[in-house]
Amino acid sequence: MLGGDLKVARRGLMFILSSPSGAGKTTLADRILQNDSEITLSVSATTRRRRPGEAHGKDYYFVSEEEFARMRDGGEFLEWANVFGNHYGTPRSLVEDTLRSGKDVLFDIDWQGAQQLDEVAGEDVVKVFVLPPSRIELERRLRARAQDPEEVVRTRMEKADSEMSHWAEYDYVIVNYDIDESEALLRAILLGERLKRKRQIGLAKIVRDMIGD
Repeated sequence: MLGGDLKVARRGLMFILSSPSGAGKTTLADRILQNDSEITLSVSATTRRRRPGEAHGKDYYFVSEEEFARMRDGGEFLEWANVFGNHYGTPRSLVEDTLRSGKDVLFDIDWQGAQQLDEVAGEDVVKVFVLPPSRIELERRLRARAQDPEEVVRTRMEKADSEMSHWAEYDYVIVNYDIDESEALLRAILLGERLKRKRQIGLAKIVRDMIGD
């Protein structure tokens, strides 16, 4: 529902969230998904090894390098990228079916994936980049995880510098000083994009009926 008691049919949008690892993007994405029934997470195919607790089809579609190559060469991905030596790709058919149904799809992807999606589906794409409060805070968060060895932290910080250099390619940029405030800003962006005339495909009929009355 977009306003009042009037339901307007709309086309879904691709809501892209990008950020360096540790900036809070995953937490923000989880909050949006938990509290908004009109958006669903894009599930990527990946060649990386399944981690404990992950489920095929829910967290990722876990495929072999050969299967990934077949899907890529067959045009089955909207976008794909190599991240830390593993391949990730967005299955085209699932996303397009969801958009046609009037629901939004949330993408947790890097700037390369965002760029590819923009090239093939620019009309449907909304890109948001999440920045950490500072580089020092970003490094502190990565070390606080206590999951990665020192060389991995250094690699992630180098990648973070590269990722943050692409901030100007996005439609919106949020500096994540406070997670609650950042969530509110994301909700405002999502609502505003849903209300854009071009996405409310049911408006034309409503207006015709009004004029007819």
